[in-house]
Amino acid sequence: MTAWTGFPPSPWRLTGDMAVSLWRVPAGELPRWPLPRGVRPWVLRGRCTLVTFWVDYRPGGVLAYREFLIGLAVRHRRGPAATAVAVWVDDERSMAGGRALWGIPKELGTLRVRSDADGVRAELVPADAPPVRAVHRDRFRLPFRLTARARLLQQLPDGTVCRVPVRISGRPAVGRAELSTEPSAPLSFLARHRPLVSVAVRDFRSLVGRR
Repeated sequence: MTAWTGFPPSPWRLTGDMAVSLWRVPAGELPRWPLPRGVRPWVLRGRCTLVTFWVDYRPGGVLAYREFLIGLAVRHRRGPAATAVAVWVDDERSMAGGRALWGIPKELGTLRVRSDADGVRAELVPADAPPVRAVHRDRFRLPFRLTARARLLQQLPDGTVCRVPVRISGRPAVGRAELSTEPSAPLSFLARHRPLVSVAVRDFRSLVGRR
C-alpha cells in the first residue's frame, strides 16, 4: 500500500460476494449524471440500460469494504462501455482511491451486504438521503464459474478520460431482485421498476484497473 495516499495502487485485486442487476429505465426518469467527454448514454426505444452492484468485498483482496454502484451503459467512439455514475462505499481508502486512480465518483455511506444460501440482502444509508434496501433471491445456481470482462469510461479531475478494465470471475446464481426506498428519495427511479435479470456472484475474484 502506498504510504502517501493510504490506498493501494492500481490494479486492485478484490474478492467477496455480490448481487448484480440489469435494468431498463426511461431516460426521462434518470438524474442528469455528468459523463466523460465524448460519452453519451446508450438509449434504445427511449430507455437507458443500468447495471447495479451490491458488493461485499471481504478480506483476501487489497481492501475489505461494502459498495453500491450504479453503472450506465454508454456509447463511445471505441464502442460500447459503461460509466460508474453513482457509487457509495463504507471505506475512506476505497473512496479516495476510486476517485484518484480512475475518476469513479465514490461517496461515503453506511452499507450492509449479507449473502446466505438463499440470496443476498443489502442496505444503503447515504449521508443525506433515505435508506435504500435490496433483496436478491436465488432461483437456480449455475454449475460452473463464470468470467466476465467490462470497460469503464471515467473522467479524471484534470479532464482526462480514463479507461478502466474490469474482470470478474465467480459462481453465479440467477434469481429475482427487488429494490425499495421512499418515493421522494433520489434513487426512487429504480424502485419504480423491476430489473430484467439479477445474478448473485459468490466467491468472486476481480481485477480492477491496470498497472
